[in-house]
Amino acid sequence: MTDLNKQYLQAAKRVFEIEAEAIANLSNQLDNDFSQAVEAILQTKGRVVICGMGKSGLIGKKIMATFASTGTPCFFMHPGEAFHGDLGMVAPDDVFLALSNSGETEEVIRLLPFLKDNGNILISMTGRPQSTLATNADYHLNIDVPQEACPHQLAPTSSTTATLAMGDALAVALMEARNFQPHQFARFHPGGSLGRKLLTRVKHEMSESVPMVSKDAPMKEVIHSISVGRLGLCVVENGAGIITDGDLRRHMEQDAANLMNKTAAEIMSPAPKTISAEARLSEAEELMNELKITALLVVEAEQIVGIIQIYDVN
Repeated sequence: MTDLNKQYLQAAKRVFEIEAEAIANLSNQLDNDFSQAVEAILQTKGRVVICGMGKSGLIGKKIMATFASTGTPCFFMHPGEAFHGDLGMVAPDDVFLALSNSGETEEVIRLLPFLKDNGNILISMTGRPQSTLATNADYHLNIDVPQEACPHQLAPTSSTTATLAMGDALAVALMEARNFQPHQFARFHPGGSLGRKLLTRVKHEMSESVPMVSKDAPMKEVIHSISVGRLGLCVVENGAGIITDGDLRRHMEQDAANLMNKTAAEIMSPAPKTISAEARLSEAEELMNELKITALLVVEAEQIVGIIQIYDVN
């Protein structure tokens, strides 16, 4: 490893150590204002308006996204745009969360008279408890850090990490207070894999073509049905049993000489597991994992209408 590579790695490790210390210090700075801020958000009939300038604004947008996806209605407001008309979107019932490490950001400070007059609860997140923003807030969350990771103490680094962590702490506390569940998270993420599993029904993802043979079907017909169906299995007489590639291999190992003389009924696994076409994909996956199987027969009105396999939902 070259000296230059070592220098790069040392710089990275130094940043990790400084920012880890900054986050660890946050727990010592928590006070009753955090709990009251959570209660204020829980009790409001409005939304949370998150506002910040520059780097604080960028972090605010991420906090807003986390809130929105975990059950807290909110939106981000740029302080400059707010002062030029967007304050009309702020209703009296809204909780205003203002971010500013210094607590003296001019664009944010000049919103204070409106917020007081409008009757909004103001939660501030600053690194200076004695700042203008902090002292004018109903509740203050202290994000003070020992030092920035920037070697010149200029670029917001540890302070933005601390702001983000405090926002995450708020979001998680609100989730737990609301008993927010995975299926609720999925409703706000219908395009993601979790949303797909929790919201999509089995009938939307099942294979509608069901390879099927009679109980007295010879092995040649069974093998042909499995091959043509391309699902690695075939169903015996509308659900009396199921024959998989694995069943064929096991019987071949046990009695290869007589396998081709047997019928479907002789090698099938009886009473295969089923699931409703209206069930969620997540239910199908949980059942297959629990039973250690890779396929379920899909039923509707007591008829087999499809097959769902575990690789369909991963």
